[in-house]
Amino acid sequence: MNNTLLINIFRFVILILLQVVLFNNIELFGFITPYPYILFIILYPLNTNKAGLITISFFLGLILDIFNNSGGVHAAACVMLAYFRESFLKISFGVSYEYHMLRITNKISSELITYVAISVILHHIVLLFLEIFSFGFIFEILLRILTSSVFTIIIILIMISLIKPSKK
Repeated sequence: MNNTLLINIFRFVILILLQVVLFNNIELFGFITPYPYILFIILYPLNTNKAGLITISFFLGLILDIFNNSGGVHAAACVMLAYFRESFLKISFGVSYEYHMLRITNKISSELITYVAISVILHHIVLLFLEIFSFGFIFEILLRILTSSVFTIIIILIMISLIKPSKK
């Protein structure tokens, strides 16, 4: 097995465990829940095909749906994020994003923050609209999207800063 595959398997398992054991039990003020498991999709290698990423993202969401008994909302949000990931990379890093993304975790930059923020917001919009599924609660949905997105972005940036390689 190559090193990248092992890192991705490890990242997949650890992020699922952290989400299920730790982050699903955090509910600040009764409505703010972080979903940093999408870091797997955000940091997935660029040199893979889109269909593979969408398939893996579906299984990531499906596993969380099984643990949360949430009826497929995580799977739908993960597939949507995986589908639009390349567009978000182009928006954040420019057309030559592959050159800039050789190591996404080398440093926290404005491009990385933009990429993470756009990805998290799309994921949360899909997830929370499907979860609540009522326009009667539109203000609650928007408040949960805003607050949970900010909390998730902060946690993801902290996680990225913790895993970035040390400079020698």
